[in-house]
Amino acid sequence: MLRITDKITLEDWEMSEAFTRSQGPGGQNVNKVSSAVELRFEAERSPNLPDPVKRRLKRLAGRRWTLDGAVLLRVEDTRSQARNREIAKKRLVELIRKALEKPKRRIPTRPTLGSKKRRLAEKTKRGEVKALRGKVTRDE
Repeated sequence: MLRITDKITLEDWEMSEAFTRSQGPGGQNVNKVSSAVELRFEAERSPNLPDPVKRRLKRLAGRRWTLDGAVLLRVEDTRSQARNREIAKKRLVELIRKALEKPKRRIPTRPTLGSKKRRLAEKTKRGEVKALRGKVTRDE
């Protein structure tokens, strides 16, 4: 069981772990030890997450969201399998906590009179500069 907040906890059946060999250098041990962790969280089927949170989680997860509605996190930061498991669970908790935050509604504002005047003055100035770029004719 994984605790997200006081009200939300994830059951063990919602998560599964797979272990693979890590990428990159690691000496002779790299070919023997499966220290990389793939944590799969069945977000779409989770009864503990409300629908708005699932939608935000899908947007936040991006490419980590699979077609069947699971979040897939791969961690191979350390050489220790146990440490990688901790990191993967910590990242999942952070991702879900971020999805729990409701985004603030944007209140549209109008530009100030001063900003309008500055913009128009800058456009006029720029137009004058461009007008001076024409062909030079000889006045004889």
